[in-house]
Amino acid sequence: MTQHADIHGTVAPGFEAVRTEFTAIAAGQGAEYPAQVAAYRDGARVVDLWTGPDTEADTLFGAYSASKGAVHLVVALLVQEGVLDYDQKVSHYWPEFAVEGKRDLTLRELTAHRAGLVGADTGFTLEELADDQVVAERLGAQRPYWRPGTAFGYHALVMGALSGEVVRRVTGRGVQELFTERITDAHDVDFRLGLPAALEPRFRPTLPMYETPERLAELARTAKSPTSVNGIAFNRTNPHTPQVWELPNHQPVRTLGTASFGGVASARGLAKMYAVAISAVDGAAPLLAPATIAEVGQIQSFGPDVVLGMPRAFTVGFHATSEYYPQLGQGSFGHSGAGGQQAFADPRNGIAYGYTRGRMPFPAAPGPENDRLIAAIYGAGAALGR
Repeated sequence: MTQHADIHGTVAPGFEAVRTEFTAIAAGQGAEYPAQVAAYRDGARVVDLWTGPDTEADTLFGAYSASKGAVHLVVALLVQEGVLDYDQKVSHYWPEFAVEGKRDLTLRELTAHRAGLVGADTGFTLEELADDQVVAERLGAQRPYWRPGTAFGYHALVMGALSGEVVRRVTGRGVQELFTERITDAHDVDFRLGLPAALEPRFRPTLPMYETPERLAELARTAKSPTSVNGIAFNRTNPHTPQVWELPNHQPVRTLGTASFGGVASARGLAKMYAVAISAVDGAAPLLAPATIAEVGQIQSFGPDVVLGMPRAFTVGFHATSEYYPQLGQGSFGHSGAGGQQAFADPRNGIAYGYTRGRMPFPAAPGPENDRLIAAIYGAGAALGR
């Protein structure tokens, strides 16, 4: 049974089909569907829609792993400026890392989820997991779960801490501070890695998934052992920590801006972050030069992911999003989040996209509605031409 949903916001001429699709999705989701979608085309915002009780255009939702995109945008800027080199050894920047067979791992391999440092045998407490330096110190001294560089697996809760530690060792500053200075503040991007107390009233906690017997049975059927590499990667070896979907609901995670999953954003913020990376927005030149855009869009890991147990494609810290959505051009890059969030840049088509929702979807990230919304955006763009 569908229900009426109020849809707010605007779309540019030619993108009316996106509003129609968003309206249909909202009607089918039930009464409690807080969500936002935004998109840019060639640097201009063409989609800006939101729906749901207590949801406005500037409501902030947990970004979950879309936070990794923010972190690795900072890494890409530092590579572009010669401060970092993807092909330099991590141990060159972080000497304590050169133990337990990790001495020769490069920054490129690390950011492509090839390090084998997906977690810790005993897991982390919430306080430890929220603190990137604590996570980095433990993992830097640890033996990997596979020989570095020989396979890849999603470093779900720790990748931002590892990449962020490289940034901190080189610059003396946290990746959160650099992102705030160079992207949030410099380009008025509504994405926070570290939420100030003054903005807490704009944050909306994620609601749990609607549970049904069928969904619970499917989750039980597919659950991996807590001591498997998947269980370790998602911190299930520590039974006292929250489930992944709850993490951004904890204020320490938001305040610290935990680099792997603690960012908060509106859909406007997610889309604009990628728009300013590849396009001229509001009169400012793109953040990334063409050579850097090509670098961050190049697939580094492709095939079976040993953590997730399914095919995945990663670039240097980003998802290779063209492998997940057939409409996207080669070289697209971005990152989804466990709460259903999705964001990416498609340089070939000039598209930047952001989507947030306030209730955990089933199946989890990136949320089934993104397929429909992205198809509508690209259908409109194709009709208009470049």
